[in-house]
Amino acid sequence: MQPSIPVPIREACPPGACTCEREKLLGDPNGDTRILLLTKDQEKKLIARIETISSYDDLKHVQERIHDQLGVLLQISPSVHGVRTVRGLTIQLGPRPGLCRKTQQAIPAAIRRCLEQNPHIVYALLDAQDLLGAPPQS
Repeated sequence: MQPSIPVPIREACPPGACTCEREKLLGDPNGDTRILLLTKDQEKKLIARIETISSYDDLKHVQERIHDQLGVLLQISPSVHGVRTVRGLTIQLGPRPGLCRKTQQAIPAAIRRCLEQNPHIVYALLDAQDLLGAPPQS
């Protein structure tokens, strides 16, 4: 039998600095701890990966990977007030125990930077939601 190698998990945030409920998640035997695998180094790699997204399909792939590997739903939707710039998009991570407050801000900020550099992705996103008035498909 081979000795198990401990998997690194995210360090605890300073007391009072975060609302991630990390300790509560660790204490729950049925809790989904995949989010704790996102260490600070892994988060930096994820942010770098997000910033290199080059197409709408690539964005969808990253969304799926985040959901599959971390159990976090990344939602990107147009604002109810319309979309004139990237700021008109709502980008948020679904609530999840163990998800650090800083991560909840860093990932959407990285996506926003990526979309500002690649407006064609924004157009594809809006088109996928039929906001550009594409004719109905029969």
